[in-house]
Amino acid sequence: MKTSNKEATRILARFTTPAPTVEARMAAGKALRTKHPHEEHAGYRSKPTRQDPVAILEQQAKTRLPAFVPIRYARMLASPFAFLRGSAAVMAADLAATPVTGLTVQACGDMHVANFGVFASAERNLVFGINDFDETLPGAWEWDLKRLAASAVVAGRYLGGDKALCEGAARAVARSYRKRMREYARMGHLAVWYSRISAEDALSVLSPEARKRAEQVIAKARGRGHMQVLDKMAELVDDRHRIVEERPLIVRETHTQDGRPIGGVLAQMFDNYINSLPDERKQLIARYRIADVARKVVGVGSVGTRCWVILLIGNDSDDPLFLQYKQAEASVLAPYSKTPPWECQGKRVVVGQRMIQGAPDIFLGWGTDRIGGDYYIRQLRDMKGGAELDPAITPLESFPEYGKLCGWALAQAHAKSGDPAAIAGYLGKSEAMDDAIARFAFAYAEQTDRDYDALKKAAKEKRIQVAKTA
Repeated sequence: MKTSNKEATRILARFTTPAPTVEARMAAGKALRTKHPHEEHAGYRSKPTRQDPVAILEQQAKTRLPAFVPIRYARMLASPFAFLRGSAAVMAADLAATPVTGLTVQACGDMHVANFGVFASAERNLVFGINDFDETLPGAWEWDLKRLAASAVVAGRYLGGDKALCEGAARAVARSYRKRMREYARMGHLAVWYSRISAEDALSVLSPEARKRAEQVIAKARGRGHMQVLDKMAELVDDRHRIVEERPLIVRETHTQDGRPIGGVLAQMFDNYINSLPDERKQLIARYRIADVARKVVGVGSVGTRCWVILLIGNDSDDPLFLQYKQAEASVLAPYSKTPPWECQGKRVVVGQRMIQGAPDIFLGWGTDRIGGDYYIRQLRDMKGGAELDPAITPLESFPEYGKLCGWALAQAHAKSGDPAAIAGYLGKSEAMDDAIARFAFAYAEQTDRDYDALKKAAKEKRIQVAKTA
């Protein structure tokens, strides 16, 4: 196909026209404060036309495996923080009605303090960053920041923190995001793209007390290789490794719900998945053979979506590879985003992750099964670890410091996909935006409590079915 002279001129102009300077882009971001002052982002008030949060969850349940929806509700009812984790669709609808500057990034879509952790880069170095991309889609940077700050308040309360600690955590998120975004604004495009938050970087900004706890998380992650997963999830049966069942959460299935052999469905998915990989990764994975497959219930908000764990063996039993096939549905941001719909939701997740994570899994890919289900595929537990947000073991005094790390990682993700200079210009050097985000966080934490109570009421009135065990 030949390129017309007009088209060639347009392409040439795109790459030869001088780009706006960092100073100009920061000034443009600062100018947005006239139309959207920082104070505009403070607070949250529910509108009379707000959707019923339980109805939103029930609508999501229609595309989930019915047998596992009660498990999802059980997990969400564990605490207001568990509810927040599982109700990204509810908050997405609320955030869509809040003011935004119009500056777009590749948003995570489900940004909360439990969706960060350490994981291995291709070079086998541990880095800290966002670790959940199921809802990723282009969107307003404010949506991610507000959800993250609100989660810091809700999680802080869950951990037993008082108002001062929760405010400190929310402000730490916003302050770190603002300051790190200004640093990224001054960096070259390639420098931002290659930037990582190494485990050592993360440790260097923590207090001695918080660093000790973080070192334990990092050490645990280093030991989470495929051999460790093999020892934990599989057993030898007739000299062959088989995934251990833990019904109803891990089950070896032979047929789909409509009676088709699971092997044929997974074979097509695997073939599509391999086609999504770069050629050199195709060569690598071709050396492995599938040894066993099991369905697995994962997460909180994801419960009820289809997910399989696949055990592959290479040279021998000391060369295992665990892959996780996870169903990808339309992002909760999709109704509020101006981007065209994706033909494959698994590809949406992978493209978004590659754009903002910085060090994605070498086996990250996507596929589609015979009945039109979309999936993304990644390694299972390969040197992955995260903070354990548990009232019984989480040191409260270090929680705001963890919020600081989360704000840093979010700023890095947004800087890779958006215009850090424009965002930094809007945020400014003062604490005005920090104040506004903290006020929003507390206001939305109250909304989360009300929504959590609504779900409890729905369970009590038998409107929803809740499993006895999660």
